[in-house]
Amino acid sequence: MQFETELLSADWNESESRWLWDLTGLGLLSKTNFPAIPNLEKFQGKLYHTANWPKDADLKGKRVGVIGNGSTGVQLITAIAKADEVKQLLCFQRNRQYSVPAGNGVLSLQERKQINENYEEIWNQAKQSLFAFGFEETARPTFSVTPEVREKIYEESWQKGNGFRFMFWTFGDITVDENANLEAQEFIRKKIRQTVKDPEKARKLCPTEPYARRPLCDSGYYEQFNRDNVDIVDIKANPITELTPEGIKTSDGTLYDLDVIICATGFDAVDGNYTRIAIKGRGGESLKEHWAEMGPTSYLGIMAPNFPNLFMIAGPNGPFSNLPPAIETQVEIISNLIARAERQNSVNGSVEANSINGASGVNANGHPNDGVKHGVIEAEREAEDKWTQRCEELSAASLFRKIDSWVFEKNIPGKKNAVMFYFGGLGPYRKEVVALVKDHMKGFRIS
Repeated sequence: MQFETELLSADWNESESRWLWDLTGLGLLSKTNFPAIPNLEKFQGKLYHTANWPKDADLKGKRVGVIGNGSTGVQLITAIAKADEVKQLLCFQRNRQYSVPAGNGVLSLQERKQINENYEEIWNQAKQSLFAFGFEETARPTFSVTPEVREKIYEESWQKGNGFRFMFWTFGDITVDENANLEAQEFIRKKIRQTVKDPEKARKLCPTEPYARRPLCDSGYYEQFNRDNVDIVDIKANPITELTPEGIKTSDGTLYDLDVIICATGFDAVDGNYTRIAIKGRGGESLKEHWAEMGPTSYLGIMAPNFPNLFMIAGPNGPFSNLPPAIETQVEIISNLIARAERQNSVNGSVEANSINGASGVNANGHPNDGVKHGVIEAEREAEDKWTQRCEELSAASLFRKIDSWVFEKNIPGKKNAVMFYFGGLGPYRKEVVALVKDHMKGFRIS
């Protein structure tokens, strides 16, 4: 391993069939998105981004402004307010969020013992489910039960915690049926109004858009707005126009004096870290060029045509689910593909089908074993096109498509809106991949 080293470029060597095997784990959410606010450099206080947090950050007694209230912003605002150290905390909010309790807590010894004894079963269930959060998703329609039963189901999920649980364990049509979505919306809005004592703060916090973003959860987010020193600035109504030496100025002319500004503005998600590196495949084509017309695409979320032996972990159009099980799934797939390519190369093209697990012919460092001539494997363009269409079809009915969010590349000005995920769930994704691999490595070309 080589630490503290930045990868600037990677070029496919046609004559030597190299970069050997290039496995990229660049991160789904890792390229920071700094907001394009005029005069950022003029602010004379401290300016931070949550993804690059300084070790010496000191917020004690400071007037702090947080820009952004997605998943990171919700967690940050909650933590800062609970620490009870800042003089003032202003939350510059563009999109009001539906957030439910996280349900975090200390496990009892008995609970820990039960998990340890059933670890494999729990992990396997997660990987075969839709979203891999350890619960069984439901197909139950919202209006198949009475309003009283519906309220009870919502409340049970609220008490258990977890944003994905609330969205997908309560009822199966929340993300595809607008009327069902409205019922879930109103339950969460009611909880916000019950929690936040100041009616004006509650109004600013209550969302009006569909409940169709990445489901959030928190550890007491709404409760923090009952503090006198915590407030909301609605920057959808009055956008930020610039930073000044003193703080943040909005379109209504208001200047908010601040000592620290924290940007919780997220990431250039999924493809951001790939396009900032000059990764070039056959003929010198870069990934950025490959994705210029259609937006980021791939085959199975792990390979792109014209980029032999280049594997992406959590690449575009991989499964929309809990990430650790999804990453493990893709590592299993990639390991098996490499093993098959090596095996086929060494036995003149014979291929045998098995599960997506296993990586014979590859040593612990991911390099081919000594004495084995490594092969070349790449995705076919037609396979990428069909997979992109498959992901398009799976997301077509989702209410997520009605919302401007990073899930469809809508958080970065100027970027082409594109389908970024396979919306069918992790379990179905695994089944589709197994079927393709068994069908003579369909969609892959090995030489």
